[in-house]
Amino acid sequence: MPETKISESIEIAKSVFEVEAETLNLVKDSLDDNFVKAVDLIHAATGRVVVTGMGKSGHIGAKIAATLASTGTSSFFVHPAEMGHGDLGMVLASDVVLALSYSGRTEELRKILVPIKKLGAKVIAITGGTESPLANYADSVLYTPITKEACPLDLAPTSSTTAALAMGDALAVALMTKNNFKKDDFARSHPLGSLGQSIVPISDVMRSQASIPSVAPDANYSQILAEISDKELGFTAVVDSANKLLGVITDGDLRRAQIKFMDQIFQKNAADIMSASPKTMKSDDLAIAAAKMMEKNRIGQIVIVDDSNIMQGVLDLKDLLSAGFMVS
Repeated sequence: MPETKISESIEIAKSVFEVEAETLNLVKDSLDDNFVKAVDLIHAATGRVVVTGMGKSGHIGAKIAATLASTGTSSFFVHPAEMGHGDLGMVLASDVVLALSYSGRTEELRKILVPIKKLGAKVIAITGGTESPLANYADSVLYTPITKEACPLDLAPTSSTTAALAMGDALAVALMTKNNFKKDDFARSHPLGSLGQSIVPISDVMRSQASIPSVAPDANYSQILAEISDKELGFTAVVDSANKLLGVITDGDLRRAQIKFMDQIFQKNAADIMSASPKTMKSDDLAIAAAKMMEKNRIGQIVIVDDSNIMQGVLDLKDLLSAGFMVS
């Protein structure tokens, strides 16, 4: 492609960014008490947020519904045309309907406003048309003004959809703050993928006390072997009478002890064989951090302890892999 064509394309892209950035500033400056009312309506509702919109507004609405749902506000998207052919049954009087239309005059949307209001559900509008049928029926109007679309023909929804999407994001963030939505809550709605994995604590993945191999420091060689074989983790913790971690004995430690002590191995106890400085973590540490520690140190288990070094659990590499944790 000739250099002049590349330069022209970049200039067009920059102009789009500039127009849409101006739009967002315009929408930001237009925020008023209607935004506060919208947040309060949704926060007080005992039902869900039902998002609806036609065409490009519908695509933006589907994304807003997904963002609300993933940040603690129960929400789903319903196509307005389908709502007029039976899916209105999905809407309850306790719900809040979030309707998107830049003009506020979309026919499919306009036709379902009366039955929605008769049902008793509240309506919030995201629109640039403050004198439109949608605005007139709405309990709260989130105004999204634009000077022009970023499209050179001023026709294709570009600035208007960017404005609606940003308004939806602002609504979701305000609600998650009002609902005191935390990382643990986010993890519960994102159990798969890197987003969920990045905030899962070790306590959600580790094995409990009953399944942890452990022996006393005076345990003999046969007892150590029996415990490692019985729990099938390839190691055992060595703890005192208060369950305080003293060390660990792995299959590798046993092999090294056999070479070191030779015929005297059966006279040795756990304290003689154990590694006294094992890798440990706390139960509220992140599981992904544990996976990285295992990879770095080439180990298969990490003992979980509290601030007093009392053993709380054990994290096994196989459990992390089964839960879908990937480090590299």
